[in-house]
This record gives sequence, C-alpha cells and structure tokens, in this order.
Amino acid sequence: MQVNVDIFGQVNNQQVDLITIQNSRQTSIQITNYGCIVTSIKTEDRNHHIDDIVLGYESLDKYVQGHPFFGAIAGRFANRINNGRFSIDGKLYQLECNEVTTNQHLHGGNKGFDKYVWAYDIEENTDKIMVHFHRVSVDNESGYPGNLFVTHSIGLDENNQIYYDFRAITDKPTIVNLANHSYYNLSGYNHSSIVDHELKVFSDFYTPVNGKLIPTGEILSVSGTHLDFREFAKIGDNMRKHPTGEIDHNFILKGEMFNKDYKFAAELYDPNSGRCMTVITTQPALQIYNGSKLSNKCWIGRNGFRYESFQGICFETQHYPDSPNFVHFPSCLLKPNHVYEQKTIHKLAVR
Repeated sequence: MQVNVDIFGQVNNQQVDLITIQNSRQTSIQITNYGCIVTSIKTEDRNHHIDDIVLGYESLDKYVQGHPFFGAIAGRFANRINNGRFSIDGKLYQLECNEVTTNQHLHGGNKGFDKYVWAYDIEENTDKIMVHFHRVSVDNESGYPGNLFVTHSIGLDENNQIYYDFRAITDKPTIVNLANHSYYNLSGYNHSSIVDHELKVFSDFYTPVNGKLIPTGEILSVSGTHLDFREFAKIGDNMRKHPTGEIDHNFILKGEMFNKDYKFAAELYDPNSGRCMTVITTQPALQIYNGSKLSNKCWIGRNGFRYESFQGICFETQHYPDSPNFVHFPSCLLKPNHVYEQKTIHKLAVR
C-alpha cells in the first residue's frame, strides 16, 4: 500500500489537496479534501487493462464551477426534503430550497457538504489506508439546527475494498443522512454506457415518489416494475419497461447479511470488461440513479469526454428520502450524547 499527496489548487484561499492511494493489485483511488470528492477509481479488467471506472474531472476548477455531485459527499441530508421543511419536538425548521425546478431541498442546500474544504489526516496500515476527513457544520448552516461534528473516512485495502464511513455527533437535536455520490461505469468512464451492465439489488420494496421526486409515503413491491432487480437483469432491459428509462428510486434493503456487520445492497457486473462490484452497507436503503439527466447539461469530463445520459450509475446508501416527514420511515434524528455512524464498502473484483 502507498499514499501520495499533491496540491490540487485553492478554494477561497484554502489549499486543496489530491490524495492518491494505491494497493499492490494496481487498484488506486484519488480523493480531494474539497467535498470529500472521489475523483478517480482505477482498476484492472479481466485482461489486466486499467480503466478509470468513475465519472469525474481532472482539475479542481471544474468541480468548483459546478457538477452533478460527481464522487462527492451529500449532506447534511442526502436526497430530498419536501419544501425544505421538517420539525423536531414541535419546532419547524426551514431549509434552503435549492432544487430550482421543484423547489425542494436537495443534498444539503446551496452549499452542502460537497462545497467545503475539509481538514483531514491519513491512517496508514500495511493492508489498508484510510483518509479521515473532518469538519464542523455550524448551527443553522443551510438552516439545520445544531453544531454537527462530522468525520467522513474513505479508504482502500489490499482486497480491493473501498470504504465509505461516516460518523457524527451534535450539540442539539438535528437530522443527519450522509452518502457518497459516485457515478460508476465498470467499462470505464469513456466507454459505452451502463445499459449493458447487469444489476442485482437486494430489495423487495421501494418508496414511490410524486412528480417532484418526493416520497408519497407508500411502500410498494418492485415486482412487475422496471425496478425489479431481485435477480441479475440487464439494466437496459429494465429501463425499456419504463417510458423514460429513468431509475432514480429509493430501494428498501431487505437485510440479507453479508457478515455480522454489513448487509448486501447491490451487485453490478459488466460483461464487457469482466469487472464486478458488490456494495455492502449498514444503511437501511439504497438510492439508485442511472444518470438519466446527465445530457441535460454539457458536462465535459476528463480528456474532453462528454458525459451523456446513462454514462454512470450511482449507489447512494442512505436513509429514505424525506424521512423526517414520515414517522413510519427509519428515523434520521440525531440527539446530543448519541453517535451517528454508518458504513459502506464497495468490493471490486473481476470475473
């Protein structure tokens, strides 16, 4: 295992670094302390050819100019909150409504966790290297109550496992829901779209949404829908069962355990490269987004490659969208003297 740190640039006179971790299997990840963004994940295919399997940019300036959360942390609350409103102990809180088309609160507001420079330290072990990013989200930041002390740890080990760990404490009751928002394409970011990838999701039910992508409160079976990935299915085949082909839904994980700490969330396989990825987590749900809106803007990625719709797929392990407003959804309330702690691993392999 080895780690290198390079200067990536500056944001508001704060130095931004690019941290590269590589193991002995030629797998590497690059992370920047601006937004805890995973800018690159490189790994071998079945023919030992190395590709970058996440969408992203080669320069800090492009991230600062704006992007659809390529590889970033989403928080203080990942996903949407209806009209940006929720209550704690009878007190109503109003968050920023930053999703222009629907007037909803999305991924933490106008300046979510993805737009801050984080402090960090590096933990080096012989078989794993972790980068521990940390910051204080101050009381009333984007409208959220409480000073939130957050640590987001990202790492890589010799078994090609990528770690996304979250930990937070607060001095006032608040809500917390944190997720990584990487877009994966196991063929390589500049190859074919993900429609020929095969996907399995360990979920029998999902939370349907209204026209503003806010949950209705219902919990419905995936059976007979384009969201039925209970057995491996080609993503494009399921997309053709829906008028728009869009997948941007919250899947309720059924709790099939991988080991005593983690449960299965999803498995992704690319027949072209032989690469596969298993997602395991402690979280109750998984938001899957197939990048359907990427063509809405001209996102020019690495080496001038334009990211089109369905170029990448996101696996956002998290709590349910708008969960503060539904008592039958798992609670995302964090109180003082309690600890928010969630972990996810993405296991890379080749068939």
